[in-house]
Amino acid sequence: MTQAELKQQFSFMNPMQQQAVFTTEGPLLILAGAGSGKTTVLVNRISYILQSGLCRPWNILAITFTNKAAGELKERICNTVPEGGSDIWAATFHSTCARILRRYGDRLGYSSHFTVYATDDQKRLIKDIMKQLQIDEKQLPVKSVIAEISKAKDKMLTPQQLKKDAEYDSRKVAVAKVYELYQTRLKTADAMDFDDLLCKAVELFEQEPEVLGFYQNQFRYIMVDEYQDTNKVQYKFIAMLAQKHGNICVVGDDDQSIYKFRGATIENILSFENTFRGAKVVRLEQNYRSTQNILNAANGVIANNTVRKGKTLWTENPKGEKIHVHTCDSERDEAAFIAQTITDGVAEGRRYADFAVLYRTNAQSNAIEQALSRGGIPHRIIGGHRFYDREEIRDMVAYLQVINNPHDDVRLTRIINVPKRSIGARTVAVAAEIAAGLGESIYSVIRDADAYPQLSRAAAKLQEFVRLIDGLIAAEQSGDYSLAELYNLIIEHTGYEAYLRAEKENADVRIENIEELSSNIIKFEEDYADEADLSNFLEEISLMTDIDNYDADADTCVMMTLHSAKGLEFPVVFITGMEDGLFPSIASMMNPDEINEERRLAYVGITRAKEKLYLTKTKYRMLFGSTTYNTESRFVKEIPAELVERTGEGRMRGAVASPVGGSGTVSIGSKPKAGSRPRIGYQPPAAKSGVTYSVGDTVLHKLFGKGMVMNAEKMGNDTLLEIAFDKAGTKKLMANFCKMEKL
Repeated sequence: MTQAELKQQFSFMNPMQQQAVFTTEGPLLILAGAGSGKTTVLVNRISYILQSGLCRPWNILAITFTNKAAGELKERICNTVPEGGSDIWAATFHSTCARILRRYGDRLGYSSHFTVYATDDQKRLIKDIMKQLQIDEKQLPVKSVIAEISKAKDKMLTPQQLKKDAEYDSRKVAVAKVYELYQTRLKTADAMDFDDLLCKAVELFEQEPEVLGFYQNQFRYIMVDEYQDTNKVQYKFIAMLAQKHGNICVVGDDDQSIYKFRGATIENILSFENTFRGAKVVRLEQNYRSTQNILNAANGVIANNTVRKGKTLWTENPKGEKIHVHTCDSERDEAAFIAQTITDGVAEGRRYADFAVLYRTNAQSNAIEQALSRGGIPHRIIGGHRFYDREEIRDMVAYLQVINNPHDDVRLTRIINVPKRSIGARTVAVAAEIAAGLGESIYSVIRDADAYPQLSRAAAKLQEFVRLIDGLIAAEQSGDYSLAELYNLIIEHTGYEAYLRAEKENADVRIENIEELSSNIIKFEEDYADEADLSNFLEEISLMTDIDNYDADADTCVMMTLHSAKGLEFPVVFITGMEDGLFPSIASMMNPDEINEERRLAYVGITRAKEKLYLTKTKYRMLFGSTTYNTESRFVKEIPAELVERTGEGRMRGAVASPVGGSGTVSIGSKPKAGSRPRIGYQPPAAKSGVTYSVGDTVLHKLFGKGMVMNAEKMGNDTLLEIAFDKAGTKKLMANFCKMEKL
């Protein structure tokens, strides 16, 4: 086949898409607007490279951000390139790094069976470490410590570097101490957290040039999706791999960079041409998803961001309906409006699955979920209680993890006395102390429990548990049992079902859940065939996200945060809470960079809609136990007026407009009585006259309880406080508006 004939195969694509497909050599930045067919471009670019004979399938690495996206990409590649398509590396960053570390992790002192710790495992380990270091969780919440350690790893800072950077900041010094011991305990347990998968892969490349050279030779063509969401360590990983051949193609949209809170660095995409010299830029601006009115609304909003590459979405789709901006009295009225609109839509022939309800914070979901339930509308919340977060599932997965890696102390301590084996917490604590002193795992200690006088009384029970685990390990390693059969052995030999019936409420539901896990294992074995081993299964479930469980075929309405909605599309979309102070959030309103990020989030939300877009707002809203009166979100005002159709704007009894130049948010204690006039524009003073807040101050908030001021930043006549509350986590509050006293 001639080159001209080959290119003719791609004539169904638009000119800019074709340009992206045919540019195979050197650095390439594909600026792909929302709904512009970027996955189609990636799949066909890979097809073109292979059909041109430029490389073999295993010479291509395609990286995405979710398992769901990676699976869809690989499926489409296999459909397009039947021969060899399955040999392409199409995976997430974490899966790619895990695969490399499974093969060469021994160079860094890890086995090929290392465990990957999820957030819950991190919490348990860090809680234990803080107790050991006598650090008060009330002064330094575990959640904050995890966030600080993750931030350090994103920047590739070691515990020693973090300690050096901390200087005289006692809080940072404490975090650095926890970080140091945390890494030691992870290594002893032959475990890594998600951030380690990336950091250790880069560390491996830096320490072992031979390993880096192997993968540089293997991956002649590298493609990265959602490049705007990469952080520093992800950028370095990709840059090192692409160093030899230079054929790095990144696909992204700076206007959809919304994960700064996770460490994403928008500068990676903004500076691509400077980082990779001679890079070509291709803009995909034709949208295949939405109506022109929806795109014009999105363009109108995002144009207010100044630091961006710049592009304008357009479509050949119909102009479509105007954007529906609906004003409600309260959050309950807002929820009722959404429920009624969905009911009416279904009555007119739509499916429930055509509707998505998006919100800025999970707290907004409560009233909406109640209204949908009352209306008999089937719905799912993405980001709710995940299957793998259920207690009984975590127990069974912990058994599988310990069989795979008996040195995993966190999982071991979870199931050593589940079901009950008369092994008390004190015995486990003593074994942990001995293990820490020897620099070994707890399993190594309890295997020889009779050798330690402190454990002599519990030695028989401990060694009985060891025999159980050793027997299951032997069964797994024998090759005589499938994964599903191994799982059944665990249930049988631990007596877990009998334990559930005797000890737990809703035992039947819990047993159904562990049977469902068996179904998941069977499906995994069918999908992965010869590669369906225990390590691969545990890795897959540890790297799953909420979106990976999203089933587009189920006929239910979907509720989720705006962040979770990225990458999805729906015929009808509701974006709720379009009020200044809620969206954009009050914490972002004084910071131009954060407002830009919030605006990008609004752009993402708007471009999820294919046919109809509803933006809802309320005159007053009860949230976090406090009633607020908010002005309309600036993002609504940024949509050209001719694109908007407004409904529900009748004035609420007793309401008056917020003064121009005010914060847009007024907080009062409770819903006003009919006919009362709230004091709009009034800023309540701080709890005590003339009080100021400094880092380290202890405060008591009426709703959130006791907390410590972590940061205080002057903003005009007010101060933005970042406070770590003992029970409510870290919150950002304006000093003049929060109801609290300084202790």
